[in-house]
Order: sequence, then C-alpha cells, then structure tokens
Amino acid sequence: MFEQETRGVTVRVEPRYLPAESAPHEGRYFWAYTIEILNLSPDTVQLLSRTWQITDENGLTQNVHGPGVVGLQPVLKPGESFTYTSGAPLAAPSGVMVGAYSMARVDTGETFDIAVPAFPLDSPYVTRRAN
Repeated sequence: MFEQETRGVTVRVEPRYLPAESAPHEGRYFWAYTIEILNLSPDTVQLLSRTWQITDENGLTQNVHGPGVVGLQPVLKPGESFTYTSGAPLAAPSGVMVGAYSMARVDTGETFDIAVPAFPLDSPYVTRRAN
C-alpha cells in the first residue's frame, strides 16, 4: 500500500495487476487500483477533480484530467473516508502512476490540491522497471 498526506487528507493506494483483463501477447496489460481518501482535517472537504500522469516502462506518458472520480465528487466530513476502485491499461508490462486531487473546503470554497503518491504498475512480465 502507498500512502501520502496533504493538509490533513490522507490518500492510500493499492494497485493490483489483472491477468484476466490483460493480453500480454497483444501488448495489453491492465491494473486495478483501489484508493481510500481519508479526511483527518477539521474541515469538511469536497473532491472536485483528478489529474493523473501514467508513464509506462518505455517512457510513454498519458496525462488524464477530469471532474471527480468514478463519476462522483464526494464530500467528506472530518473523520470520513471515501474508497473507490478504477483501472489503468498500458501497452507495456510496467509503469508508474502519480496524481493529485483538487479539493475544496465546503465552508469557505477555498481550493487546494492533495497529492496521490506515486505507485508502481508492475506485471509478472516486467522487462525493466520504470520505478
């Protein structure tokens, strides 16, 4: 598990390779990752958007930006958490993901970013590690 805290909000990530969704002979490798966002700050916060940088072992980078996560923009009161699972395909057997969530304090509207820790996407077919 990979974990990072920013401004009282902790992000935990657990990636896993999905062999049933992958086809290595066709250059398709797929991972699921489960993320828990835990609000340990004294403020109620809302996740507004996400930004991802996904780099495979060959250096090919995909940048992803969009509203919310899995179609939601969760509001977290102090002590609450939100967990979701999503996926990432690569054309190589290894890579790394890193990102950030844009958040807002509900009471003031102040926006700020929280870091998502870098985490590896390593399959059993790794030829060289990108991380």
